[in-house]
Amino acid sequence: MQQPPQLDGVKHIILVMSGKGGVGKSSVATQLALSLIARNKTVGVLDIDLCGPSIPRMLGLDGKGVHQSSAGWVPVYADENKKLCCMSIGFMLENKDDSVVWRGPKKTAMIRQFLTDTCWGELDYLIVDTPPGTSDENISIVEHLKAYNPDGVVLVTTPQAVALADVRKQVSFCRQVGVPILGLVENMSGFICPHCAECNNLFSAGGGEAMSEEFAINFLGRVPIDPTLTAMDTDLVKQFPTSSLFPVFEKITDKVEEYATRSQ
Repeated sequence: MQQPPQLDGVKHIILVMSGKGGVGKSSVATQLALSLIARNKTVGVLDIDLCGPSIPRMLGLDGKGVHQSSAGWVPVYADENKKLCCMSIGFMLENKDDSVVWRGPKKTAMIRQFLTDTCWGELDYLIVDTPPGTSDENISIVEHLKAYNPDGVVLVTTPQAVALADVRKQVSFCRQVGVPILGLVENMSGFICPHCAECNNLFSAGGGEAMSEEFAINFLGRVPIDPTLTAMDTDLVKQFPTSSLFPVFEKITDKVEEYATRSQ
């Protein structure tokens, strides 16, 4: 399949995947993107979770719209310096609470359009927030990006056994379709008390690291739940570097950049 021409200026493509919903995949994708722009990288986020587009809300872009140019769709910028842009089906809904009730072929066509018609321009990184599981959408995105040799996948799980069981299937999916796995993030690994800042394990901990060893994949780190982060969701782009999770994602981003460079 021919490489989508709109991706010519993109240096690195990273997919964020999870075996099940509700593990904070979109949150990890958002914080990874914010960590990269803090390093003066130019980053695009493609929210391809068509039935649950949450990236616009996380980046404080609710109510924004996509503009059409002679070259195609112009993504929505989240900062005044135009270091971070986003494309999502959420920008195209009349009401943000509207559901997307589409069959597989229409979803596949929209994914193709996101890739071929979006003017991404020059980007250091394109972060692709995918739907959970091993659905048609994930197969489509991998097929369309195959010619471009994406750097790989960041897998997201939580410590519970049921989430770990599902991420095993995601590991199998990545290996079957031939996409490298950059590593695994164990999300919701503890809860940071807003009063004393102590971190307590609500669900258990360590399952993600043990699974990484079992499947011989890189363990990128643990991310606790920090309720203060939700208070920043209207200005997360500016405030994230002051959050308690920023140092956590600094270490994760170090590893992602290292492994992405190696995969080239």
